[in-house]
Amino acid sequence: MHQFPLDFPPRSLARSTHRDTMRRVVRQSKFRHVFGQAVKNDQCYDDIRVSRVTWDSSFCAVNPRFVAIIIEASGGGAFLVLPLHKTGRIDKSYPTVCGHTGPVLDIDWCPHNDQVIASGSEDCTVMVWQIPENGLTLSLTEPVVILEGHSKRVGIVAWHPTARNVLLSAGCDNAIIIWNVGTGEALINLDDMHSDMIYNVSWNRNGSLICTASKDKKVRVIDPRKQEIVAEKEKAHEGARPMRAIFLADGNVFTTGFSRMSERQLALWNPKNMQEPIALHEMDTSNGVLLPFYDPDTSIIYLCGKGDSSIRYFEITDESPYVHYLNTFSSKEPQRGMGYMPKRGLDVNKCEIARFFKLHERKCEPIIMTVPRKSDLFQDDLYPDTAGPEAALEAEEWFEGKNADPVLISLKHGYIPGKNRDLKVVKKNILDSKPTANKKCDLINIPKKTPDTASVQNEAKLDEILKEIKSIKDTICNQDERISKLEQQMAKIAA
Repeated sequence: MHQFPLDFPPRSLARSTHRDTMRRVVRQSKFRHVFGQAVKNDQCYDDIRVSRVTWDSSFCAVNPRFVAIIIEASGGGAFLVLPLHKTGRIDKSYPTVCGHTGPVLDIDWCPHNDQVIASGSEDCTVMVWQIPENGLTLSLTEPVVILEGHSKRVGIVAWHPTARNVLLSAGCDNAIIIWNVGTGEALINLDDMHSDMIYNVSWNRNGSLICTASKDKKVRVIDPRKQEIVAEKEKAHEGARPMRAIFLADGNVFTTGFSRMSERQLALWNPKNMQEPIALHEMDTSNGVLLPFYDPDTSIIYLCGKGDSSIRYFEITDESPYVHYLNTFSSKEPQRGMGYMPKRGLDVNKCEIARFFKLHERKCEPIIMTVPRKSDLFQDDLYPDTAGPEAALEAEEWFEGKNADPVLISLKHGYIPGKNRDLKVVKKNILDSKPTANKKCDLINIPKKTPDTASVQNEAKLDEILKEIKSIKDTICNQDERISKLEQQMAKIAA
């Protein structure tokens, strides 16, 4: 079967006229010239033994403070959590998060607290971890809470986009459980909606619905609180290989999958009428599952195939053919997994609109996507207000039926991470008869706006000390390099 080169746009199943093709070529878009660039070697994270588990998750999760990577671990499951600035070679003895007794399959940072991360594992549990502010100095074996409820391995974890402390997990028992992490309770159990393995789960923008892709070739849109299927499509993609389905900001569903001839496909669906797709494109004949990463602010979807050495990106619009091919970032090495930075972690001064963390066999390489602009001013058309770290709802409010869109922030002056409070879990007393609605779980909280003067002074002092330590360390490193160079020169002269 003929295969297009990687930089060729996907061909539509519907035959286009010559005029359509011409119109598509000259279509105006500010993202037509987005280009990707891998960072220099010294800005990569080296000597990491990336997990070899055969599971189609991204194996990597990032936020404005940390990058987390699932790694090979003997006698259990572990993942690394590195502060973003800790680039270079990572020592074999670097501390890990290692409380699971089986391999870790999926990890997800909490969108409302940059120090809280959830992990799902083959040991059938979900664990939620609090990472110290400056990263790990000792291995972390004690999670803040262990969520037990699945009878088979847990391959998917996904935080609610707008409600604090609400976490979804999906396992190979074909069940989806939604937890209140603040109390450690499973509050919703969807265990009879999927007859086969769940490939992925995606929340919509305000977290009122989820969509799932399953091994039974169905894409389902589910209202988790009513515990009912709102829409479903059988054989969304006819091939037997894994599919993915994600919600877009406008409520449509984007899927990737395989045709009966094993060609990779992407499709766009309207959940109100899933008889026919809005758009369906065939791409190429590769085996790798296409992992979609979506930016609701720019309506760009990035497709990273597992085992591919490229990232393709598309713009979703209201005009035919709805999914517009933009470009392809290609490199030599295939990717084992991929992390995707939230918008508030990007450098707006460099017109950076996306940053990926590509996993190789032994390293993690950041890839920066930029829109070329001549002006040094803030480009507000590239950076509309984006989802910030503040939760719009408490867990109880969401479980009671309330919905809220993300609380947006401006990136005009860059995003400065605030200080997060520790996650505290309130184990409920069964004898306590007060209704749960009255118990406000103020757990993963945004800091108070007015910290006292003493703590501000202490923080300033601490910053000063940390800067001094860093400069001393830099000096020592420079001296070490100088000594080794002089030793080499001596050895040459002596020889």
